Amino acid sequence: MDSDTPKTTPRPATPAAGESLRLLSFNIQAGIQSKRYRDYVSNSWKHVLPHLERQRNLANIGALLSGYDIVGLQEVDSGSLRSAFLHQTEYLAQLGGYPYWHSQINRELGMLARHSNGVLSRHKPASVTEHKLPGMPGRGAMLLEFPTSAGEPMAICVVHLALGWRARRRQLDYLTELMGRYRFAAMMGDFNCSSRSATLREVVARAGLQGLDRELKTFPSWQPRRNLDHILVTSALRITDTRVVDYPLSDHLPISMEIQLPAGVTVA
Repeated sequence: MDSDTPKTTPRPATPAAGESLRLLSFNIQAGIQSKRYRDYVSNSWKHVLPHLERQRNLANIGALLSGYDIVGLQEVDSGSLRSAFLHQTEYLAQLGGYPYWHSQINRELGMLARHSNGVLSRHKPASVTEHKLPGMPGRGAMLLEFPTSAGEPMAICVVHLALGWRARRRQLDYLTELMGRYRFAAMMGDFNCSSRSATLREVVARAGLQGLDRELKTFPSWQPRRNLDHILVTSALRITDTRVVDYPLSDHLPISMEIQLPAGVTVA
């Protein structure tokens, strides 16, 4: 080789970025569209009786959901009189093209209503666990574990917390302990409290979670003033995008987040 030829040192290969996941959390109010506060009174009958508008609204919700990897739903009906015995989580999975779906019934009022959480996923979970949260019956969390190439699971927890702050504090303490078992984890849902809540802020700081953003207001959908819906993730995950989706088909707006796992880690 000519000694005058410049030598170059090859750069070390840059490790591939970890897999990105698009998450969405949406309280769908059992498919009831609200446009003003007085709808809570004028539409109250829709919480116990079926109506055609609900089906059209669910179809529009299904169109929105198709662009995400994992969706957490709250206030879903699992097949009762008010939903015309339609299992809404299963129906939305079909509309959005999700091969995996799961529901958790938290409050069952005979044949009138089956209040539930729901999850839609494009990845097959290794396990699904239902948790009854502390406080009065009717509040729950659903925990899904997804295998990863790192040999440890990615956990997704979908929650719907209590209205009262005392019960909500106990529920958050319970969930903090649950999330502490995982390096890769996301907790999403209707927390029924804003990022200004001292309890929520304390829990998030103690657990080392990220994603609490007071600017992402989701309620009420027609004039958002409060951020009651959150997606919180562990520090091992990188948040690349968070936003409120302007899709007023419930009394809440959906919230989305794109997260990235560490370099080289993928969901199996």
